[in-house]
Order: sequence, then structure tokens, then C-alpha cells
Amino acid sequence: MSAHQPRALITGAGTINPLGSNVGQTWEALLAGRSGIAPLEDDWAGQLPVRIAGQVTADLSEHLTTRELKRMDRCGQLALVAAREAWQQAGAPDVDPERFAVVIGSAYGGLGSTIEQDRALASGGPRRVSPHTLTRLMVNGPAAWVSIDLGARGGARTPVSACASGAEAIVQGAEMILSGAADVVIAGGVDASVNDLVITGFSQIRALSTRNGEPQRASRPFDGGRDGFVLAEGAGIVVLESEAHARARGAAVLAAVAGGAVTSDANDIVAADPAMQRRVMQKALASAGMDAADIGFVHAHATSTPVGDRLEAQAITAILGSDIPVTSTKGHTGHLLGGAGALAAVVVVQALLTGQLPGTLNVEALDPEVDLNVITDTAHTLVPGTAPAGLVNAFGFGGHSVALVITGS
Repeated sequence: MSAHQPRALITGAGTINPLGSNVGQTWEALLAGRSGIAPLEDDWAGQLPVRIAGQVTADLSEHLTTRELKRMDRCGQLALVAAREAWQQAGAPDVDPERFAVVIGSAYGGLGSTIEQDRALASGGPRRVSPHTLTRLMVNGPAAWVSIDLGARGGARTPVSACASGAEAIVQGAEMILSGAADVVIAGGVDASVNDLVITGFSQIRALSTRNGEPQRASRPFDGGRDGFVLAEGAGIVVLESEAHARARGAAVLAAVAGGAVTSDANDIVAADPAMQRRVMQKALASAGMDAADIGFVHAHATSTPVGDRLEAQAITAILGSDIPVTSTKGHTGHLLGGAGALAAVVVVQALLTGQLPGTLNVEALDPEVDLNVITDTAHTLVPGTAPAGLVNAFGFGGHSVALVITGS
């Protein structure tokens, strides 16, 4: 990478997910090899074919006011908790509101509120419908609430690209920084769609693991016995800044987005095109001014589906070779849908800061068709000087492909 290659600096990170309500708790759980997957105890789950998921167990009333809990869908609530953590870690920078933007992606937005209020209408009539219904169900709700909370007037954008939404939001945020459109951008992704409709829909296409009797062993990226992903909820958020703005205020820099790319398969609404997965990684490397030798490790999309993991593994091998360390923390958390790629970015930032890469949980026997150096230890130590950058992959239904290159500070 050129010494003068422009970058969007990362000065803050936040998350809330099945492992914890902040980055510290999440990182500790990842390095300890803990799982956030558990049985669903809700009454509505009793008759479902899949009765496990990764749910946020934190008490949101400890983080949000009664008014916020009432007015916002759970999706917006999770995004706001993670955004506030990231903002505080960044030092709540003093920035011109017109030069301050928010980009938060989501696959389904306030779908939980949509289902809840539709059932209220059906069972009790119009008077049972909340006056907050429309603002709670908006997919742009999380971005809007965060922009209102923190006073960002430079735009509140919402990429909706299925499970690539959060990673695409970070690419968009970095592009805003590098184009000069903003000095500070809060970027990331969120979803809160653990409900009977989504579980049933994914079950109908046989995308979910059916290991109801062993939830903590159900999500198994790259394992030969994987049988589908585990649905989860949560958010991942980063604060991006221009180098000039961050340096001028003496910000502590965690890492940087050195490059990123977004492509579309134009192939099939569900089936991925491995050629475009290879292409998006190539484009991300090119945008960072890097080649394969500059990448020290990969956080794969790897959701634990039989076909998806194999295709991605082939794409990674084709671009980066089979020796590069690869992990997917979805074995610990399940699949956060629109929040997945953003949480992966937070994990990569932590890996670059600490020199530790969390392993891939539940890989007991690597799929023989996966020719990759999949990290299966609880944590893998990155050799100093050999991992200048990490690559994040994120793919979604509709042919959405995103790759991010993140470097140390």
C-alpha cells in the first residue's frame, strides 16, 4: 500500500449482540470460545421447526429511557446502544453537524414491529394499533434515530442489501469521508428479526440449522457437518473520521478502512455467483492499493450453510491462497443478517489492536472441499508484522457482495 493511500480512520467501535452488550464483553467471549446461541423460550416458538437463535440478553432498559423503548423498534434500540458506545470511545468528537453523517444498514428494519402491529390490528381492531407503528417499522429508523440522538445533519443513509447491509454501510461511510462529503460518519449495521415469520421463511428454504437439541453446536462455519445458519440479532457500529479531522483533535486511532468494494451478481435472487465473490475481493484490494500478500487474515462471511461456505472458501483460495488464516465468528454469535458484516469489522479492528484472532467455533472436521487455513483454536496469535490488514467478506440475497480492507492505525 502506498504511504499516501487515503484512508478513513476508525476512532470508535460499538456492538450489542448475543455475546455481550459492548465490545469488551464480546471480545472476551470470543477469545474464550463461548456461544451466544440458546433455545427460544417464547411461546410462539413452540411449534416451529427451528427453535434456537442468538438473542441479545442484555436488559435494554439499562441503556435506554422508557420513552426510547416505547417509540423505537428493537432494531433501532440495538443500533442506538452500539452507536453510543462507539461515539463515547471516539471521545464524542466536536464536529460541524453539517459535516457529520450516519450510514446504518439493515436487512429487515422494524419487521418485528410490523408483525406485532399487524397482529394487534387483526385481533383488536384499529384502536389497538400503536401511534408509533409507522416510525417503528421504517427500515431507515436506526439511521434516523442515531442521527437525531447525536445531532448528525450531513445525511442519514440506509443501505438495504440483505446480509451485506452493514458492510456496505461502512463502505459508503468511508466513501463519504474520502470524497470530502463528511468529516465524521457513524457507520454499521443492525437487525432484530428473531421472530416466527423470519424463522419459518428461512426454514422453508432449508437455510437454518435444525440442531434444536444442541444449540451451542449448531452454527459451524466450514465444518463438514454443518446444516445451515442460526438466526441472530444485534448491531455493529464504527466511527469513521477523515485523517485531517482525527489528527487535528488528537484522536486515538483504532484502525482504518483502507479500501472496500460493492458488486452485484446480476445472477439469481438467492444463489451466489462465486465469480463475483472473487471479483469483489479483487476490487477491494485494488481500492486499498494492496495485493494479496498485504492481507494477513480474513473474516469470512461463512454463515454455516452447506453451499455458501464452500463457494466462499473457493473464492478466498483463488484470490488469497489457501494458507491465509481465516475465521468466521458466526459460530459464536449466529448470523446477525444486516448486522453481520459490521460486527465482523469490529472483530477485525480488535484483532489488529490485540494481535489475537478468534477461532471458528464448532469446526470438528473441516469440510474436505474447503481448502483453507481455517482457525479452529480458541484464539490464534497473529505474528507481529505479518498481518498489516484484515479482509471482511459479506454477501446477501439479491446478489449483493461486499469486501472491506481494514488496516492497523
